[in-house]
Amino acid sequence: MTTARTYGDPCAAARALDLVGERWALMIVRDLLFGPKRYSDLQAGLPNASPTVLSQRLRDLEEGGVIRRRKLGPPARAWVYELTEWGRDLEPILVHLGRWGRRSPAKEPAKPLGTDSLMLALKSHVEPARLGDLDATFLVDVDGDVFTLRASGGELAIRRGEPDRWDAALRAGPAVLMGLVIDGTPPGEFGERLEVTGDRRTLQRLLDALAAG
Repeated sequence: MTTARTYGDPCAAARALDLVGERWALMIVRDLLFGPKRYSDLQAGLPNASPTVLSQRLRDLEEGGVIRRRKLGPPARAWVYELTEWGRDLEPILVHLGRWGRRSPAKEPAKPLGTDSLMLALKSHVEPARLGDLDATFLVDVDGDVFTLRASGGELAIRRGEPDRWDAALRAGPAVLMGLVIDGTPPGEFGERLEVTGDRRTLQRLLDALAAG
């Protein structure tokens, strides 16, 4: 137990919340789901978390074995935070939490979403049965933040970085991607704000597997 507060309960769920139940802890995990980040990147993605709180949560998660800190090799030579293998096991929990949260009667006012939030929303909106036998790789570029999406076996895997090869590529700003993923807006309605290259039919199969709302 690494956080300042504890439930003092031997229940496994309570012990898990001792590790990730503090404010901002799961948001840090969310922002590391798709690849490592520098401290400054985490600050940019979580602007409402004070530097003091963010630093404390990072220490808590590192001490708890959820994340680790390592130094990248040349040319970057920067320190980054990344999820441990055990920490990555939180991904399906966050995906299901997103699905559960979509049904909340308390709706937040429409606000811009960060790219990591959008990628998590994409995963939580995918309905595996609709993916069917889709076997394809996609490049998604959100204002220069590039992700690889891999659909295979009824599942969708997402990681930060450009794929070696892709079947279709989508380039757009956050608002457009939010419209595609969350609102179910047809691609044709975005005009020049959405750039699609490659196999459009394959991309449409991915979009058809998303549940709007």
